[in-house]
Amino acid sequence: MKTLSNLRPVEGSNKKMKRVGRGVGSGHGKTACRGYKGQKSRTGKTKRPWFEGGQMPLQRRLPKRGFKNIFKKEYSVINVSDLEKFENGTVVTVPVLKESRLIRKVGDGVKLLGGGSLTKKLKVVVHKASEEAVSKVKAAGGEVELLAGKSGE
Repeated sequence: MKTLSNLRPVEGSNKKMKRVGRGVGSGHGKTACRGYKGQKSRTGKTKRPWFEGGQMPLQRRLPKRGFKNIFKKEYSVINVSDLEKFENGTVVTVPVLKESRLIRKVGDGVKLLGGGSLTKKLKVVVHKASEEAVSKVKAAGGEVELLAGKSGE
């Protein structure tokens, strides 16, 4: 039975450290397992992981194409027709949309677009909305409230 007084490491989990440079008789002496001369035998000098021995490096061999706009915003999009699923008088917020699986991830926010039609009176709280979507929600007797930033999570 194992108790705190007789605990031992699992067999093979602890290895003895290789002691290099401790004389020729040790088997790891003289050159300390580094071989003779060259960059890898010296102290302090190491090759970078991407170094390819003077060959043209991969990042310089590949063609450079395209452009990634780091300022582009990625909105989760829902249409006005998607809101028909909710009961009359519901406050539709970002967590409610996630729970009902109309959106998967918020990204930079949720945008309401004017696709389809709406017959129910709803209060919709999203980050952005098109003019057409706002007019359709208001025509059905509801209202649209816009959030600032990603605070609606």
